[in-house]
Amino acid sequence: MRSRRLSRKFYQQSTLKVARELLGKYLVRKVGSKKLVGKIIETEAYIGPKDKASHAYRGKITPRNRVEYREGGHVYIYLVYGMYWQLNIVTSRAGKPECVLIRALEVPGEDRNVASGPGRLCRYLQLDKSFYGEDLTRSKRIWIEDRGETVSPAHIERTPRIGIDYAGPYWSQKKWRFLVKPEKNKMQVKRKAN
Repeated sequence: MRSRRLSRKFYQQSTLKVARELLGKYLVRKVGSKKLVGKIIETEAYIGPKDKASHAYRGKITPRNRVEYREGGHVYIYLVYGMYWQLNIVTSRAGKPECVLIRALEVPGEDRNVASGPGRLCRYLQLDKSFYGEDLTRSKRIWIEDRGETVSPAHIERTPRIGIDYAGPYWSQKKWRFLVKPEKNKMQVKRKAN
């Protein structure tokens, strides 16, 4: 099956569904004539104004989170600790600020830790503030592809999100982190029928 860039419709689904269905998709970053590619194996969902862990909690709009209010399929990238970029994908419809953090990639032929963790992932893909607001459905330098692979629910682990204790016990314990079970990582993928 040919690779297919994900459409706007994909990103406008429910954020939890997008977070799950991004597993097994391929993040492609074009740098000059070279492509850096990795399979998405870990994500986290953030559900807008009601989610105390979200940058849009209580409907707050700031220069940093403004892109979250756009339609699904745009890049929301920001710096943490003054040194690590975090790649998020805006989801849902315009005016509904939700997103999915891309936490880890599996990169063929590379050390398994090269893109494990949001900071390393952004370093590997050479991402920075210039990608803020980039439209993944049209960009010539970054996009996500469906290559005909799916990860079965049996091979997806759900856990609480990482590093959000400040959001309180209710929100910090939501199982909105999705990852491909490590021991199955090489065997969990099956090809879709054409």
